[in-house]
Amino acid sequence: MGEKFVADRFDLAARQEYRARLHDCLTALERLLREERFDGPRDLIGLEVELSMADSGGSPRMVNDEVLARMATRDFQSELGQFTIELNMPPRRLSGRVFDDLAEELRIAIGYADRMAAEFGAGLVLTGVLPTITPEEMAPGTLSPGDRYTLLNDQILAARGEAIHLDITGTETLSQSFDSIAAESACTSVQFHLQVTPDRFADTWNAAQVTAAAQIAVGANSPFVFGHELWQESRLQLFLQATDSRPPEMAAQGVRPRAWFGERWIDSVLELFEENVRYYPALLPLRDEEDPLSVVEAGGVPALGELALHNGTVYRWNRPVYAVVDGVPHLRVENRVLSTGPTVTDTVANAAFYYGLVRALADQPEPVWRRLPFTVAAENFQAACRHGIDAEFGWPAEDGGDLVRLPAHRLTAERLLPLADRGLEAAGVAAPDRDHYLSVIEGRCRRRVTGAGWQTRTYHQLVASGADRSTALRELVRRYCDLARTDTPVHSWPVVV
Repeated sequence: MGEKFVADRFDLAARQEYRARLHDCLTALERLLREERFDGPRDLIGLEVELSMADSGGSPRMVNDEVLARMATRDFQSELGQFTIELNMPPRRLSGRVFDDLAEELRIAIGYADRMAAEFGAGLVLTGVLPTITPEEMAPGTLSPGDRYTLLNDQILAARGEAIHLDITGTETLSQSFDSIAAESACTSVQFHLQVTPDRFADTWNAAQVTAAAQIAVGANSPFVFGHELWQESRLQLFLQATDSRPPEMAAQGVRPRAWFGERWIDSVLELFEENVRYYPALLPLRDEEDPLSVVEAGGVPALGELALHNGTVYRWNRPVYAVVDGVPHLRVENRVLSTGPTVTDTVANAAFYYGLVRALADQPEPVWRRLPFTVAAENFQAACRHGIDAEFGWPAEDGGDLVRLPAHRLTAERLLPLADRGLEAAGVAAPDRDHYLSVIEGRCRRRVTGAGWQTRTYHQLVASGADRSTALRELVRRYCDLARTDTPVHSWPVVV
């Protein structure tokens, strides 16, 4: 969300003109696909990591501009809230000791950012939602300065026509209204990018959709929102509701939210971009000077600026990405389901599990999604968000029979981790990397502990020892940050009061 925009009012013709340009972009994209103009297979991956900043008492520190100005690097940029920043890791090939190298670079970058934040009374917190944030701290004035953020906020509220209301029931119930999208800034995630060729895109995206529930089950890390204990992975539901441009009546009619799992398996990347144009009105109808059809007709490669901008305001949990690098277009699957943290090692272990499992599932001669109804994949996704590692999933039986119900930790340990290992091996990832990082996922399954599980257990022990809610949450964040800096995987963290 770091692009620069010039805020302007949109006249009555702006959306019609923008819609027409979106269809021109789709036509140009279809021609690029037909003419096979895309980059060849390179197995490139990339990461974006969003980070919260909090003071010693766990309260968010609204200092991202000051911290970024102090940094001697452009790898970090602002995010929606003034207490959040984002780290963009350069792309790298999925091979060799890629995960050890990635972990080392992440430690250096996050350590550097933590030192810079300390100069402004802040420390980094690697979690999906900072447990100590209060609704009062999520006011419109806490949005990062920038025309894009202002426009996005104004357009969502204009489309909705009323305040944004959060209503999430888990262990407890959160019911709270906001007069801006600031509540979304409480969500901090890690995004995994995977560059794929057009002929591999559909299989890779379908595989990522299958994988999403297992990712959340073993990687849940946002059980608290505004002091309320909700779902094991509450961030996704918080994001969905905080960015919801639908008034309640439209939601009741079944209009799709902008944060979306999807509703079917696909056969082509074009289907996803077409759905985005067909189903979602433009939030930011800002025209680009480029005429994509003229560029394609002249043998050039268009940026498809309108399509890319529109695509960025449809928050699919597995999102298609079109980009041009050095004059060559490419496609990526952007996986957006996981919270940040709890540690660098945990984050890289999540990456290894995701990339390996997606590769293995996409390579299967008889893909699992031919036997797994999409509705069941969506139900698995919701169950994982609610229950984390204690969820139960529907999954194809090994003998080819009907679907069976399996605990998420057992399915992951017995079936999915061996697949992930084979996928990484097929990509050329070194055995020490595969063994080390996949063993972290195995440890979570064996002990049935995730970041969310550690947070809730610690919180309840603190409350049982006499702490009130606010004190328990502040102490939880303090211990969490201390343990995260050791980089010991979360399933090995002590729960001691």
